[in-house]
Amino acid sequence: MSLPGLAVLYGGLVRKKWIVNTMMMCFTGFALTLIVWMLWGYNLAFGPQAHFGATGSFWSGFIGHFKPIASAFAEQGQAVSGANTLIPFHFPTATLAYFQFVFAAITPLLFLGGLVGRLKFKAWLLIVPLWITMVYCVNAALLWGGGFFAQKGAVDFSGGYVIHLSAGCAAFVGAAIVGPRRWQDRENAFPSNLMMVAVGIGIVWLGWNGFNGGDPFYAGADAASAVLNTNVATAVGLLVWMFMDMLFTKQKKATFLGALNGMLCGLVAITPSAGWVNGTGAILVGLIATVIVWFAWNYLSKVRPFSKVDDALGVVYTHGIAGLTGGLLVGILADPHMIEYGVVGKVYDAAGSFSVAGWFYGHSMHQLWEQFLAALWVIGWTSFMTALIFFVVKKTVGLRESDEVLAIGDIAIHEEEAFPEPTFGEPVMTPSHSHTDNI
Repeated sequence: MSLPGLAVLYGGLVRKKWIVNTMMMCFTGFALTLIVWMLWGYNLAFGPQAHFGATGSFWSGFIGHFKPIASAFAEQGQAVSGANTLIPFHFPTATLAYFQFVFAAITPLLFLGGLVGRLKFKAWLLIVPLWITMVYCVNAALLWGGGFFAQKGAVDFSGGYVIHLSAGCAAFVGAAIVGPRRWQDRENAFPSNLMMVAVGIGIVWLGWNGFNGGDPFYAGADAASAVLNTNVATAVGLLVWMFMDMLFTKQKKATFLGALNGMLCGLVAITPSAGWVNGTGAILVGLIATVIVWFAWNYLSKVRPFSKVDDALGVVYTHGIAGLTGGLLVGILADPHMIEYGVVGKVYDAAGSFSVAGWFYGHSMHQLWEQFLAALWVIGWTSFMTALIFFVVKKTVGLRESDEVLAIGDIAIHEEEAFPEPTFGEPVMTPSHSHTDNI
């Protein structure tokens, strides 16, 4: 996953008049998250836990402390994880903080996909820091920072729940509150540039290798397995969606946008299980998740409440449902012989390693149950807090651009456009002043 890849991907998917606004939101969201992460976000999610209840209770591992990591001691000191399963890291806090920051920053950019084409830019600048603080940091602390669900045994290798399921929920709830795009934009919602889409999704696929392969925190067997499994599931997702389009749609044709959706399904679904399943499991994850999302995209989208919510880029399907499916499949397909080395604490053998056992391998349904409970929390907490944040922002700066601005797009908001030369497409409006007069 990478910022430029996602910005270019989204820029190519939206209408021409929204390219600048969409990419601007991507970059500003990334920047805002970094400041929040430095000042308090990192320690909320991964710092020492603030104990609000008895040891072992839900509230005892709910969240960390509001502390910055801006000092020399904080940045250059040895990284420490709130998760008791990990051995002491042999790199500084700054390394872990930046690595985890990119995970945090990409999440609001993902749910932005459901809101493009009508969300007010000023509202976005408020939503991002509030959402990172109140939603992302809590979910990350509970699942990755040694919180309640981590203590109970729920796992999320690289963010199927913390990132993708929460992004899907936020996109759906946010889109419902903001309201739909103009009917003209919905009826003519064709990608502005498929070349941009191809470049963007290619960069995203490439970046995902670091996304999933970096989570063991060192270059070892489990990191290598995670990278291979990521690519296998993605390849399966691409092919499955393409063949389903060719077999079951009215047109009976393969489309690039369909293949793109399949790629995303594979990438997202393998994210929570990349290091826990073997190669066969990766194939099954890509297959099962893509089939489920394909049917959801083509049929569930026509049923209330999904049919009444304008999720512009289908984030609730390709991220929300795919992330949920992948997370639950951990409880079924996790191979206990896929070992994560370099951990201590609640270990399963004397070598200091950790594994997860799925139902398919003859173990109980305990892991599936823990995955299910964690998913319920992420869905409930994310949806509730997203609604609260959006209502607060709606009462302050407002959520939706005016109809006049929506009819014009980038020029009205930023006085810039992606392709300023006149074309045979939409008429180009001239800014009130040119930024290139002296060039």
